[in-house]
Amino acid sequence: MKIPAVIFSCALLVAAPLFARDKTDVLIMSNGDRLRCEIKGLDAGVLFVSFDYIKGTTQVDWAKVRYVESKQLFLVKTQDGSAYTGTLSTAETEGARPVRIEVAEDSGQKVAVERQQLVDMFQTSKSFWQRFNGGINSGLTYSKANQSKEYTFSAEVAYPRERWTAGATYTSTLTGNTGATTSTSNQGALYYRHLLRWNNWFYTGIGSFLQSTEQEIDVQSNLGGGMGRYLKNTNRATILVFGGLAWQNTRYSQTATVEQQTQNNASGLAGADVELFKFDKTNLTLTASVFPSISHPGRVYTDVNATYYVKFYSDFTWNLSFYGNWDTQPPHNFPGSNYGMSSGFGWTFGNK
Repeated sequence: MKIPAVIFSCALLVAAPLFARDKTDVLIMSNGDRLRCEIKGLDAGVLFVSFDYIKGTTQVDWAKVRYVESKQLFLVKTQDGSAYTGTLSTAETEGARPVRIEVAEDSGQKVAVERQQLVDMFQTSKSFWQRFNGGINSGLTYSKANQSKEYTFSAEVAYPRERWTAGATYTSTLTGNTGATTSTSNQGALYYRHLLRWNNWFYTGIGSFLQSTEQEIDVQSNLGGGMGRYLKNTNRATILVFGGLAWQNTRYSQTATVEQQTQNNASGLAGADVELFKFDKTNLTLTASVFPSISHPGRVYTDVNATYYVKFYSDFTWNLSFYGNWDTQPPHNFPGSNYGMSSGFGWTFGNK
């Protein structure tokens, strides 16, 4: 378990600078209450703030905020795909007009955005390390009947900027049963997305690897790229699709024939990411990728991951996850799929 330990340590180092900041931001609510706090970020229609006199992070209904002011740098994203970095203030509007948030950029330009058009915003910095956000999850399942034990560990980290986002994910599963060989599965992925000048369009690059004793895969790597579009991008839901081309290299275990031990495959690439939110910080994420083979017609590789999160205290979550991958034409007598479910607890850092 050395890899998870390294990732966990790195996450702590990345997250540490984000925990402390002076509570100098100002909120004025629609009922007239004036609050001095630290604004953590906006996600799923919820404004996350902290106070000197309240332990942990407090959730505020963004629709009931009439005025906001902060000298901290924020990365602000809107429904049309635009993104801005700057300090926050509230533009003067007449009584019946929607509240508009002004983002003051380094160039001195101020951009006014209607409150309901904001998808999310989160603290950023000129410092490289303070721009990260992400989460760590782990779980354990035990059955006395057959002395079955399953350990799961996953981590994710993202680095968002005005016009692009990069990120990485890692998942590890170890399953052991009495009288059976221990099974392991390790999966990781890297992605990069860059917005185009057309609203909500982007180009993307992906890289991933898979190790699975269940499928007798020593290592499978994918490298691909293409274009995509945000179909829905609000503070209640994010839905995007993408397509392109990919290259897949797979090395199977020594039990495969010499011809089958190493396989290279040119394929198409189609995928989707879905994220749904609710005010009480429940969160459902789904990612799916399909690789229809070009060099081996009829062969299709599919990968799916889904997770349901509930944030029960501060930055701690309970989650239920499903993972699976399927190959329609694996080597002869080799399993063509591996899938499962897990449940556990996690912790988010930054403004994830």
